[in-house]
Amino acid sequence: MLSSFKIGHYTNLEAATGCTVILPPAEITASACVRGASPGTRELALLSPERKISRIHALLLTGGSAFGLNAAQGIMEYLAKKNIGYQTNCGVVPIVPAAVIYDLNIGDHKVYPTPENAKAALKAAGYNNQSMGSIGAGTGASVGKWKGVEFAMKGGLGIAGFEHGGVKVTALTVVNSVGDIIEKNGQIIAGALDKNNTFFAQNSNVKRWGKPDVGLVENTMLSVVMTNAVLSKQQAYYLAERAHFGVARRVDPSHTSYDGDITFVLAKPDIDCNIDLLANMAVEAVEQSIINGVKEARPLFHLKAVSDLIKNK
Repeated sequence: MLSSFKIGHYTNLEAATGCTVILPPAEITASACVRGASPGTRELALLSPERKISRIHALLLTGGSAFGLNAAQGIMEYLAKKNIGYQTNCGVVPIVPAAVIYDLNIGDHKVYPTPENAKAALKAAGYNNQSMGSIGAGTGASVGKWKGVEFAMKGGLGIAGFEHGGVKVTALTVVNSVGDIIEKNGQIIAGALDKNNTFFAQNSNVKRWGKPDVGLVENTMLSVVMTNAVLSKQQAYYLAERAHFGVARRVDPSHTSYDGDITFVLAKPDIDCNIDLLANMAVEAVEQSIINGVKEARPLFHLKAVSDLIKNK
């Protein structure tokens, strides 16, 4: 699917923040679903299944908490100059939904992506961009913050895709969770880590059940499912709902009152398929993108990465 969707990143490693822009093809059906009590978004209401608009012109995932949402303005201005957007009597209006993660607790909290940074990500966007890890919106991402950010590990941006019978699904996920990341074998691969490189919840999930030692809205998982399936907007919303199962399977705990988890679906209408097959593929892609996001991440500031644990074994 990445041969149909352009992806671009702006990365600021010094401040531990960044943003990611996805440019879909001209014909697209888009929707989104929120799970978790603390989302940070712009133009998200338009993607509800009952709303009229089903096409978007770009999607922004960004760090910087609510400050980062303003970066979408740069994309709107750039696309408008290219005459890309909905035609109105007073010119074109690009539709650019945006969603943020909270990364102010890493690096410089006074620095966040700007409209110019988002323009840079857009200009850098290209097909088949499979860059992962500490890049773009995943630059300042962290995981396992339920014990406190001082025990968290590095999150990141992950991509994974599957194809079956001509049906293609690719998921891009910004992994920034209060919970730990769980491998498919049930083992923790990234999360709250003590000074001896032992996971706090290694022998007991109950340890995660208390009130997290983080503030409100200091987390959020953002996933984008891209597919070539023919979908109505209602079906795209259903697929976005199902995609959250991938988050729930790989993040423990997930969808908490301290998370703003959002899944987006962008469907390029090329092939008819069974919606349940598509949903299963989407869940698998989201799961694997989460795993890839933390495995490809690199240490930053005080945050250790999965690669550090492998070296120490």
